[in-house]
Amino acid sequence: MKTTLFRNIIYTAVIATAITSCKKDFLTVQPTDRVASDAILADSGLFEDYVYARYVGIRLQDKEGDGTNPGFGRGFEYAMWSSLTDESIYNNNDNTWLVQQGLLAPENTGIAGTIWGRSYRGIRDCNFAIGNIAKVTMSDAHKSRLLGELKFIRAFRYHDIIRNYGGAILMGDTVYTLNDNLQNDALFKRASIKESIDYAVAQLDDAAALLPVNNDGTWLLGRATKGAALALKSRLLLYAASPLYNAGTWQAAATAAQAVISLNKYGIYTGGYGNLFLINDNNEVIFERLYTKNANHTHLEIANGPNSYGGWGGNLPLQNLVDDYEMDNGKPITDGTSGYNAQNPYVNRDPRFYATILYNGATYRGSTIDTYTPGGKDSKDGPDNWNTSKTGYYLKKFMNDAYPLQNPWGNAGFQPWIYIRYAEVLLNFAEASNEAYGPDVVPSGSTLSARAAVNLVRQRTGVNMPALAAGMSQSAMRDAIRYERRVELAFEEHRFYDVRRWKIADVTENKPAGGITIGKSGSTFTYTTKVALDGRKFETKHYWLPIPRAEIQASNNKITQNTGY
Repeated sequence: MKTTLFRNIIYTAVIATAITSCKKDFLTVQPTDRVASDAILADSGLFEDYVYARYVGIRLQDKEGDGTNPGFGRGFEYAMWSSLTDESIYNNNDNTWLVQQGLLAPENTGIAGTIWGRSYRGIRDCNFAIGNIAKVTMSDAHKSRLLGELKFIRAFRYHDIIRNYGGAILMGDTVYTLNDNLQNDALFKRASIKESIDYAVAQLDDAAALLPVNNDGTWLLGRATKGAALALKSRLLLYAASPLYNAGTWQAAATAAQAVISLNKYGIYTGGYGNLFLINDNNEVIFERLYTKNANHTHLEIANGPNSYGGWGGNLPLQNLVDDYEMDNGKPITDGTSGYNAQNPYVNRDPRFYATILYNGATYRGSTIDTYTPGGKDSKDGPDNWNTSKTGYYLKKFMNDAYPLQNPWGNAGFQPWIYIRYAEVLLNFAEASNEAYGPDVVPSGSTLSARAAVNLVRQRTGVNMPALAAGMSQSAMRDAIRYERRVELAFEEHRFYDVRRWKIADVTENKPAGGITIGKSGSTFTYTTKVALDGRKFETKHYWLPIPRAEIQASNNKITQNTGY
């Protein structure tokens, strides 16, 4: 008996090219809407295009990959991954609220339902290229680079499987087809988390040895480099050492992050925290997705902009995040000596707050954000009030005010989406080094302590938050590092995984989705907190996503579902 194992694995991804042919008994018909595998292998340029196209995946869900195919994660989509966390909610739901409200089920996965399928499609596509690269006519050096690229992309797909589902099904280099006998139960067996991470890390080691250090010449921006492979390894080993995974050591994670630092290639961008996300090429970016004028996709400015400007108020920052920003003196707003004034709550905050969140009174596009009532133009009393923020805030980060907000099509959206940057690596190192050695120890082979690494991020030009002082306890440093990841990496698809790997999601994700109601009488404002989305809920089973029911059924129920589903 033949099964349809992983319909998403065994079907060839139809992205830039598809590899298939159609056979009949009396003739062979070559489809005209795709390129045959023999043509790809016979043309070195076409083969390289095929490899390059593996950075994106097939569109599997409505409102996904709008205009261009989706890449890794939810970057430049309508509903962002942040809206499954305590960073934001999505104004128009788009299958995000069920995750926030703890209603995830194998039959109903919302926007989280495409990761398994797209990852295994990508893995199969990489396997095809890896298995056939020897047949392509090109120099050995060029083949080595492409092989490194394929191993990096494949490892990135496994990294997405691991951090969302736990143990992966490791496919090796095999390309399965519908003509294979798929009864072998071993094909459906999920490896342990440690085995899965070890496999992906080994692939990244191979990739790092083959990839160039720099994007130059024909190795264009946006393609994987040695630093990208080592940085992804750093992330995976940090996860491995974390309480949820318990599959590695903090020492190994610190060493992996140090390997990126030791390249002496990357640094903290000095042109301003907000500008970092608007520039295609700067020394902080390690791996990014680039867009051109002809690569239409979701335009962040209109998708997330305030209603009075013609925006759709998409991913709305929560009060939960706003309250976590320190004052610019480094003290939390809960500290009675911090200078925080609840009747003037947005003054003297961590400068990253102003680059991330639009709040009542913020300067924006030659005007001011007015979310107060009555009469605020960005409140329910303003125009297009169906797009009014449910939280009282709008998203600022990633937005380029030089791009048109209304009718942006073809005239906006040229900023990159950064997958990995140097600040993350420094914070990876800081966390791992603190857990392994303490706050102020400089590990062998390094020039930084955990505290020094955090201070590099914290004191970037334009942020200049007070340095963390020497002599902090390991526990206090742990809290400081978690704060830095909270605000420095906000909306960059880290929070969802951080609170889970730290095993604190049962606390953070069970807090109400907070917002603010601002009243105005004369020149006086009043601030009243509110619940912006009812029923926010997290259960123990939600530490991992459910494998979609269709994938279980396609394996004749041989794939093991995650506990609780």
